[in-house]
Amino acid sequence: MTRKVLFALCIICTCLAAEAKKIKLFKVLALYENGGHHVEYSKRAKVWLNQLAAQKGFTIDYIQNTDKIDDDFLSNYQLFIQLDYAPYAWKDKAAQAFEKYITEGRGGWIGFHHATLLGEFDGYPMWNWYSKFMGGIRWKDYIATFAKGRVNVEDKKHPVMKGVPASFLVRQEEWYTYDKSPRPNVHVLASVNENSYNPQQLKVKMGDHPVVWTNPHYKARNVYIFMGHSPILFDNPAYTRLFTNAIFWTAGK
Repeated sequence: MTRKVLFALCIICTCLAAEAKKIKLFKVLALYENGGHHVEYSKRAKVWLNQLAAQKGFTIDYIQNTDKIDDDFLSNYQLFIQLDYAPYAWKDKAAQAFEKYITEGRGGWIGFHHATLLGEFDGYPMWNWYSKFMGGIRWKDYIATFAKGRVNVEDKKHPVMKGVPASFLVRQEEWYTYDKSPRPNVHVLASVNENSYNPQQLKVKMGDHPVVWTNPHYKARNVYIFMGHSPILFDNPAYTRLFTNAIFWTAGK
């Protein structure tokens, strides 16, 4: 091997190492439920996230409750993913640290499914700050027996929707409804066509039904994605593209 070839290889290796080091600074925290009927989604999400992290070069840590969360703990992460974890029963210091993390833009956030379970549950009051963050909504009802539904992308130019089909089918979901649409207070990226429900659920409908949105009134890049009940979502290329895009956009990458 010639000296020139060796020199070129050294340059390439140095560049790759520098790029890998740069990417590794991207750290993610995922809060997930490890029980109840959403546990299978959480298990599948962990497998998928670990594979994506290995492929893309970021690191990810998992927690199952909010006990560790405070300002110092969150300062280690550029992205907070809330996997099917409800906005109640949080420790006070965790709630305060999370509010600061979002309002001061200390990192990005992605919430799924249970993140909009807003109201009085299990003896806990509603987290009013969180309700405002989600567009001023309160949970109202859901399709307990599940239904298929077609999601339509509304903002095709948003980075979170890059490569996501204009319309895609979700085969099993609970489809929450709220006391009102969050649309006046958030930027809607996608909504579900309630007429596409199969079987039809005539009583559990909103009319205007956003299911993916971001709230531009906060410094932190944030995305809420309602779909997050069934593990079969990770067999849907549209969903995994949406999830992947959301990770890199909210993390500022």
